[in-house]
Amino acid sequence: MEFNQSAQILIVEDDERLAELTRDYLTNNGLSVSVEHNGAVAVKRIKVEQPDLVILDLMLPGKDGLGVCRLVRPAYSGPIIMLTARTDELDQVVGLEVGADDYICKPVAPRLLLARISAMLRRTNKSKALSDTNASPVSGDYRHHSGRLVIDNSMREAWLGDDGIELTSAEFDLLWLLVSNAGRVLSREEIFSALRGISYDGQDRSIDVRVSRIRPKIGDHPDHPRRIKTVRSQGYLFVKEN
Repeated sequence: MEFNQSAQILIVEDDERLAELTRDYLTNNGLSVSVEHNGAVAVKRIKVEQPDLVILDLMLPGKDGLGVCRLVRPAYSGPIIMLTARTDELDQVVGLEVGADDYICKPVAPRLLLARISAMLRRTNKSKALSDTNASPVSGDYRHHSGRLVIDNSMREAWLGDDGIELTSAEFDLLWLLVSNAGRVLSREEIFSALRGISYDGQDRSIDVRVSRIRPKIGDHPDHPRRIKTVRSQGYLFVKEN
């Protein structure tokens, strides 16, 4: 895999040996990597350094991974991959709810971690390129209106009326994809392929979690949504308003 040499990766991991082994492997594969062992210090570093991607352990001294993610999200829009030995599904859901973009359980094969990082960086670089050209590969447009909802892909911002909507990078990408395909049901397989560049394994709940987080932000009722509808056994449908 080839990477932009300027891409900066921050590993937040309290297991020093594991962190060093991971750093060495990623560095040998063309990435620029630094390590932080303390969660509280990591919060400050992420906000100041603005790395291109963060690999974040869940169990950390100073501040746990969920707390780190929650605190940095208002000031950091880059991708966050949670890497943890805890396999409880609730932990994964909570991680996604506080703003993680991906969740990988330890032990993880180095090549799989590298592939996930590559997919995240590709998506981020593609989004930046779209912002520079004010274009979308789906619609050929860079701004969509749906009633009071406005989504601007060049600025990567959204508004409901006069109020800005706070979205993570992953949430914005999903919302843009759905809105760009308004009126057409997108399956989870299509969404995974478009946003993450990997096949849907039938178990990952990250798309469902993000939809549930996006709905109230865009004025949708969680139980009776009118903008993002769930089509049973098929996927999700965005209904555009005039």
